[in-house]
Amino acid sequence: MAYRFVRARLKEARLTELRDRLDGGEIEAMEPFGAAMTRSLTDAKFDPETGEAVWVEEDYCSPPLAMERAVLEEYFEEITVVDEDVPEAAGWARIEDLPSLWDRLPTSS
Repeated sequence: MAYRFVRARLKEARLTELRDRLDGGEIEAMEPFGAAMTRSLTDAKFDPETGEAVWVEEDYCSPPLAMERAVLEEYFEEITVVDEDVPEAAGWARIEDLPSLWDRLPTSS
C-alpha cells in the first residue's frame, strides 16, 4: 500500500459541509478512494504553527492524489504531498500530538 503525507490549507467556511459529507457516507461511497479518504480525513489534524490541515492518505494514483483532488479541492487549497511514500503508522505518529481538524468546527451557542 502507498501512503502519502499531506498538508493543505483548509477553506474554513466549508468545514461543516465536509464533516456532513463524511458523516453522511457520501464521500465513503465514492469509488475507488472514498473509504480511504473518509478514514484519513476523519483522523486529520490541524497544525497551529502552519495553519494547515495534515493527514496521511492511502493512495495509488500517479501523480499522487490524482482522483482524490476533485473532492479535496472543494475543501482545501495548496494541497501538498510532503512525502509520497510514508509508512502509515510513522506518518500518523508525526502528527499525533496535534489537535484534531474537527476541533475547528463552529460550536452552536
